[in-house]
Amino acid sequence: MYVIRPIAQKDLDGLYDLAAESTFGITTLTKDRKILEKKIHHSLESFSKLGDGPAGQTYLFIMEDTETGKIIGTSAIESKVGGFKPFYSFRVETLDLKSDSLKKRREIRILHLYRDYNGPSALGTLYLKPEYRHSGTGRFLSLVRFVFMADFMQSFEPHVIAEMRGVIDDNGYSPFWEAVGRHFFDIDFPEADYLTGVDKTFIEELMPSYPIYVNLLPKDAQNVIGKTHPNTEPALNILYNEGFSFSHHVDIFESGPLIKADIKNIRSIRQSTRAKIKGFRDIPSGYADYIISNSRADFRAVKTRIHVEEDGVWLSAKDAAGLEVHEGDSIRYVTLRA
Repeated sequence: MYVIRPIAQKDLDGLYDLAAESTFGITTLTKDRKILEKKIHHSLESFSKLGDGPAGQTYLFIMEDTETGKIIGTSAIESKVGGFKPFYSFRVETLDLKSDSLKKRREIRILHLYRDYNGPSALGTLYLKPEYRHSGTGRFLSLVRFVFMADFMQSFEPHVIAEMRGVIDDNGYSPFWEAVGRHFFDIDFPEADYLTGVDKTFIEELMPSYPIYVNLLPKDAQNVIGKTHPNTEPALNILYNEGFSFSHHVDIFESGPLIKADIKNIRSIRQSTRAKIKGFRDIPSGYADYIISNSRADFRAVKTRIHVEEDGVWLSAKDAAGLEVHEGDSIRYVTLRA
C-alpha cells in the first residue's frame, strides 16, 4: 500500500535519496542535506499551525510504500509566495507593430521581469521514483494536495499556481538559460538551479529590469519559452484537466510555463466530498479508484476503491488501517480521474 502523509524528521534520508536521483529543474528539491533538513523543520512547523491564514507555510508530503517502509515520492504546497522576498517570473507580452510605409505587420514577444510580493498559493516539489510511475500513482501524488486543501481552505490563498519544469537536458543544459541567464549571472544552469533553493537574493541583484525582446534570442531559446520538460508533460496535463490554465508567465531561468487556477474551481476540490465510514468490507475490483484522506491535521491519504452510499461509505479494513480511521470517522474522497 502507498500512503501519503506529512513528512517527519525521520524521513530526511529518504528525501535526500529522492533529491539525489532527481534531475535538474526541481529547484525546491535541493541536493543538500542541511537545506532539506531545514525544509522538513519548516514543514513540521507549518503543520503545527495548520488552520492559520496563509503566511508562507510549506506543507511537505511524502509517499511511503508501507510494505517496505521506503519513501518513493514527494509533493508540497506553499501557502503563499512573495512577501519579504518576492516571487519572480517573466511576464510574456505580445506587441502588435504595424508599418504603413512598408505595408508590414509584426507580432513581437517581450519578456518583462515580474516581482510578486503578495502572491497566491503554489504547488511544488513533485517527484516520484521512475519505477512507480504507473497505475495512476503520479496522479495520486499530485492531486492529493487538493484533497488536503479542501479541508483547510482558510490556510490558502484564493488562487493557486504551479511552476512547471522547462526544457533542460540530462546534463543540465538549458537553451533559454544560455541565451539569457548566463549573460547576467555568469554561472552554469545547475549552479543557478542550486542557488535558487538556497537564497534568491542574487536574482534581484543581477537580473535586468528592462524588457527582453524574444526575437533577438537564438532560435533554440525562442522555441522553448513556455514549453515543459518531456518528463513534466504528464504532470502538466493532469493540472490542465483539473482546471489550470497558462498564466502568460514563465520561469526566469529555463522558461517553463507557470499555470494558475482559482482554488474553488479546481476539480478535485470542487468535487471532493466528506462522508462517514459505515464499515469495512472488501471492495470488488470493478469499482473506480478514489483518493481518500482521513480529513485531519495528522493527514493520511490512500488511493483505493470504496463503495459510496447516501449515508456513508464502505472501505476495506486494510485501507482504514493505512488512513488510521475507524468506523464512524469522517473521510474526504474524490475520484482519481474526472
